[in-house]
Amino acid sequence: MRTMLLVLLMHLAAGLCSSRGVAQSHADLSGTWELLPAQSTDIDHFRTLTVTIRATGEQLTVLHRWQSRLFVNDSLTLTPGGPQVDVPATHWVFSSNIFMGMRYPEGSIRQFTALWENGGKTLLIKEKSTIRGSQGKTSVTFLHRFALAEGNDILAYRISRSTRKTGPEIKYILKRQGARQAFVARLHEDWTIKGGLPQNAMMISLQGLANRKNPLVYLLYPQDWPFTYVDSVYAFYKTKRYYSFTELRNPADAVKQLARYVKGYVVWDTSVRTSLIVAFTLAGLEDAVVVSEAELPLVNEAGLKPVEDFRGKFAGMNDAQIYTWAYQQYWKRCNKEYIIWLGGEHGNVMKPAVADWGIVKGVFFNDLSTRRTDTLEYTLATTLLAEMKPMSMVMGWHSYKKDLEEEHVALTSQFGHRVEGLNSLPNLSFSSQIPVSPGFVFKNNHHVKPGEKIIPKHKVYISCIQTDGMGLGAWEKPGRGEIPYAWECLMNYTWMAPGMAEYFYSTATPNDYLIGCLSGPGYLYPKAVPKKYLTQLIAMARDQMKELDLRVFETMDWSEGDEVSGNTDLPKDVIDLYYNGMPEALGFVNGYGPGYTFTVRNGRPFVSFDYYLSPRRPETDAAADLEELATVNSTRPYFLLVHVREYSDVKRVKDILDRLGPEFEVVPLDVFLTMAGTQPTFEERMLQR
Repeated sequence: MRTMLLVLLMHLAAGLCSSRGVAQSHADLSGTWELLPAQSTDIDHFRTLTVTIRATGEQLTVLHRWQSRLFVNDSLTLTPGGPQVDVPATHWVFSSNIFMGMRYPEGSIRQFTALWENGGKTLLIKEKSTIRGSQGKTSVTFLHRFALAEGNDILAYRISRSTRKTGPEIKYILKRQGARQAFVARLHEDWTIKGGLPQNAMMISLQGLANRKNPLVYLLYPQDWPFTYVDSVYAFYKTKRYYSFTELRNPADAVKQLARYVKGYVVWDTSVRTSLIVAFTLAGLEDAVVVSEAELPLVNEAGLKPVEDFRGKFAGMNDAQIYTWAYQQYWKRCNKEYIIWLGGEHGNVMKPAVADWGIVKGVFFNDLSTRRTDTLEYTLATTLLAEMKPMSMVMGWHSYKKDLEEEHVALTSQFGHRVEGLNSLPNLSFSSQIPVSPGFVFKNNHHVKPGEKIIPKHKVYISCIQTDGMGLGAWEKPGRGEIPYAWECLMNYTWMAPGMAEYFYSTATPNDYLIGCLSGPGYLYPKAVPKKYLTQLIAMARDQMKELDLRVFETMDWSEGDEVSGNTDLPKDVIDLYYNGMPEALGFVNGYGPGYTFTVRNGRPFVSFDYYLSPRRPETDAAADLEELATVNSTRPYFLLVHVREYSDVKRVKDILDRLGPEFEVVPLDVFLTMAGTQPTFEERMLQR
């Protein structure tokens, strides 16, 4: 093994000629490249492989470093298109398969030539060498190919040998040294003020500051987090998007590693919960990390300076007074295209996962009530929304303590804004900077060709749509792919989190069908939106539908109350805007609970839900409900559209549907709508103004 400490030669690589005359004719492979083991052929004894490629004029030097406890260096210098290079084998190590009984006879000659192929995109190095096996020597031809696999950061290195006739190819995927590296940390499972919230709030604010220009920090949330995909998307970024992550073991480690992205700190008062929300606003404006008194030793040790201290500042003040003060102090400097309602849980708990995004965007944070009877808070909320640019993004979520979803979205819709929830939406500052893979195209699982007519039979046709399916729902839970199933697609992910959108599309099964939602490019109530804005919002949604290959769009409107206390139907003038604004849509679905808006135009139906599957409804009762609906609606075909709440998984839904008789058939949503447009048996009904 003494020769393993010095070694010269062997595997090869490719490079680029740095002379200006040829630099345009082939790919630039120069630099140092590090192995990504999860995407590469196993390298046996070695822990890692690096390839360094240098160009001097037209000449290339390629250095392989195979390393474990000891290391082997293999080096080669040659010119693509130039003469053959003969290199004496001064060591026997067969580095790429060290556990095979193959070695280079010391003193033998290895012959190399190189050329650019595939229009200069691939460097081919051809090697002819003698290999010794247990039965003696044999001549082997190696083909070493190097090509950029994705942009300028990923290098694919493939080896084929004349003696290897079967099995998968030998392939090494390498990343440019220093590229696509990030930190990862797991957050505390406790989100109470007296528990883990201060630590988690500090980590989320650090994440936002570190991710201002590049995706550098990804946070792992508890297993019961509302957004179920956090760990799966993390694995996707590692295996498919070639990211390497260094763990931040604890808050002290995080502050030490990330302090260079921070200009100071702001202290919030743990006795005044709202002070944390205000602190997030200032953090985004001043590049400050958010800390409670307990974290002061960490930031002081890191040399950070105080920006503001809210301890005692808001004592005795209510939320309206605190936010009015914050409005007067900070609003002029805040982003007017985004705002965050850091609501959701209340009291001793806060789950501010979306705060990293707000810090990046420099937004105003609040959890003001949008209930009219809460006069002071409602007035300030209205002022904020009125001073935003029309059609802005309202991120986060309303406070469960102060008002209702329908009150919150109705008010934001009045100003033409669109909601993208929730307060628990994680890692957006990271995912927003992960583009889709080069050449990736969003492709939905369509079952109907454009213009195709499908004649329904004498049956009850069921189609299911899952609420928030790609975020809060059952995407990661049992049963997906076993039955035809539709999922609401968060369309803003095309620009807000493109890499995450790729994850969902690339993991979809043939039975997963994605649809656009919810009433626009984000969540809004169309009856409440001024017509001049609604037309523009529908146009924006249409563009997103095209990019995401979606042909069905969903609406919902609780601006006049929910199914029990109000009117969720849509009038003809609003329906006209959707039909006219989305000519490519093969149909529309409407509602949350059961709705009563139905129409059809040129074979394109507008169908409301006939059933809402509550997560608490026993399976036997749910099956009986569907059978009774089929009795009430006795004409066949009967089109029964089911809304599944996000807390049910597909396995549970399948178990319910399996209880139904042969008269029932579960079909993909696009098939369902095509048949409903061909033979509508529902009564046309729209809201009469």
